Amino acid sequence: MNIIIRKAAEPDFEAILLLIKEFAIFQKTPDKVSITLDEMIENGSLFQCFVAETADKNIVGFASFFFAYYSWSGKAIYLDDLYVINSFRKHGIGKMLLHQIIELAKNSACKKVRWQVSKWNSNAIEFYQKMSAAVDETEINCDLALAD
Repeated sequence: MNIIIRKAAEPDFEAILLLIKEFAIFQKTPDKVSITLDEMIENGSLFQCFVAETADKNIVGFASFFFAYYSWSGKAIYLDDLYVINSFRKHGIGKMLLHQIIELAKNSACKKVRWQVSKWNSNAIEFYQKMSAAVDETEINCDLALAD
């Protein structure tokens, strides 16, 4: 399978947004996606993402991320979402995307890559553990939505 991992550009945002919505359905939280294509374009300088693209230019996966600074450990990359469409899973694409994030982190002098995984997603947990990630069951995420 010929897959190219590359940095996303604005013309990719529409396809990425469709994958974000598909991922939210997979996560059983489709109501949580509120981002629009216009917002993605408007905030394009903040939206950082790698895409997995087939030879015929179809985007079949993505890894969105941002740089962060943790008071306990320092500079890091936060992997916001990693998703590969179902029909392209089990071909190493998720691993390719994660490796791209890891390489960027290393080349940017980051101390770590951090992300979250749903407790029910045993396939993802197993995948991350195979990649030598520590899965922490101690912390709970908090979100505070800000009114428009």
